[in-house]
Amino acid sequence: MKKIEAIIRKSKFDDVKEALHKVEVNFFSYWDVTGVGNEKEGHVYRGITYSTSEIQRRYLSIVVSESFVEKTINAIISTAATNKVGDGKIFILPVEEAYRIRTGEKGNESLN
Repeated sequence: MKKIEAIIRKSKFDDVKEALHKVEVNFFSYWDVTGVGNEKEGHVYRGITYSTSEIQRRYLSIVVSESFVEKTINAIISTAATNKVGDGKIFILPVEEAYRIRTGEKGNESLN
């Protein structure tokens, strides 16, 4: 099992959520976050300078079986990308074990 952590533009969340449902990733947690990125220059829009590190972001935490890792990543990248600085990051971490509290199931069975 793997934990996929993705930080995406908040404006792309609905598209990413729909794409994840299409690849049968139906359970994940998310929350709003802010952070600091590598971009040092501000961008100008309608005469106002803004920093890309201040774009609203959404943090997704997804645990999937090994067979779902690649399609989950592809779903996120294909829908979250705008080809502009600040699109976000994806991190993959190993998960040693998972349990479903209600039934006591463990491993991949606890994810379905």
